[in-house]
Amino acid sequence: MGCECSKLASCCWAGQNGPVHEAKNPDDEEKDEVSDLPTFREFTVEQLRIATSGFAVENIVSEHGEKAPNVVYKGKLENQRRVAVKRFNRSAWPDSRQFLEEARSVGSLRNNRLANLLGCCCEGDERLLVAEFMPNETLAKHLFHWETQPMKWAMRLRVALYLGQALEYCTSKGRALYHDLNAYRILFDEEGDPRLSCFGLMKNSRDGKSYSTNLAFTPPEYLRTGRITPESVMYSFGTLLLDLLSGKHIPPSHALDLIKDRNLQMLTDSCLEGQFSSDDGTELVRIASRCLQYEPRERPNPKSLVAALFPLQKETEVPSHVLMGISRNSETMALSPLGEACLRMDLTAIHEILEKLGYKDDEGAATELSFQMWTNQMQETLNSKKKGDAAFRHKDAKAAVECYTQFIDVGTMVSPTVYARRSLSYLMSDMPQEALNDAVQAQVISPVWHIASYLQAASLFAMGRENEAQIALKEGSVLEEKKNTTS
Repeated sequence: MGCECSKLASCCWAGQNGPVHEAKNPDDEEKDEVSDLPTFREFTVEQLRIATSGFAVENIVSEHGEKAPNVVYKGKLENQRRVAVKRFNRSAWPDSRQFLEEARSVGSLRNNRLANLLGCCCEGDERLLVAEFMPNETLAKHLFHWETQPMKWAMRLRVALYLGQALEYCTSKGRALYHDLNAYRILFDEEGDPRLSCFGLMKNSRDGKSYSTNLAFTPPEYLRTGRITPESVMYSFGTLLLDLLSGKHIPPSHALDLIKDRNLQMLTDSCLEGQFSSDDGTELVRIASRCLQYEPRERPNPKSLVAALFPLQKETEVPSHVLMGISRNSETMALSPLGEACLRMDLTAIHEILEKLGYKDDEGAATELSFQMWTNQMQETLNSKKKGDAAFRHKDAKAAVECYTQFIDVGTMVSPTVYARRSLSYLMSDMPQEALNDAVQAQVISPVWHIASYLQAASLFAMGRENEAQIALKEGSVLEEKKNTTS
């Protein structure tokens, strides 16, 4: 640390019980509400099933994977917008009206400090939420489980400020309660900016608990009453400030003991050595101490937190992705031959690559076919596929579509390659919408198959949907790179 621990401890101890400064914030105007997001809408289960490739395990992004009571998936809507889909336990939210009311209320919020709620699904006993997808992991990942570099002091202060601004905005809109605020609820967007997940603005169920974390981290009044209040959220904010300062998830009682004993060396992340002054460290500890006061009424509100955190900001001119060490390679994306062919809309080159690949990416297809070959129906189905392959080889797009359609309609065997080949055949027949549908279906069957994304890009280019095509192209490139790395 770039200051003497004893000096920091004495400063912190002297000011521990003082009020949080109501410093003037030069940027005090309310952050512009996001204008380029669609209005909140309701989805069908089928739409979200397609978006998540059938709720595929490969698309799970929630902390505890399949074992979580409410699982979060990454997905992609028809317009290529990437989304996070939270699927609640079937026993959660039995009252559909209450669920819809809550979801619509949260869905009315639009702010660039939130991972905003775009929609929901309430169909039968299914309850799902759809939010913006944040591609650059959680605060917990960058703070506790970092791989390339620890989070810099300037970025930690920015996280604290942006989180305070998110809570201030939510409070101003009548949504002051946030359930189980922790480092997994802070997500990083494309630019590396931290955002607060909108999922925490709703309980996991209508009568469910507000905190799922260890009881050592829950507000004392919640342990007494089982109810969350705006002041409880401030307590959780204090625990997050401790996380940012220490780089560890330290129980508040232990942290407060360290502060009282003036033993801040144990509290401060050793990776931060030389990055901040005594005054800045003192102020952050003091703010955290105020948030962690036993009496709820003695804790600050979001507005005063923002006012106190704003003067502490460092390197404000440096973009977050630079501070985080996150590479943005969209402008200089290196494309494989297939990616280049899709970008150029070179259907002949795409055809040559697919023909050469054959059915290598159809896992288990040959085994299942050989097992069922003895039935007449399967023999006819195989013949349709063989005829389709022959037509595809000779670039007879019309015949390929007809034969592959016969194979698909029987439904005995599911092959992503057949959908990919029919997709290209549709493109050759100047039927881009049908081609896009097949490319999406191929991805539903095989969620991490790069060829499905590339063909979606080609279809979207053919339809003149340039921006969406570029997104699909980048996704295909990322998936192909991952495939090559693992193999």
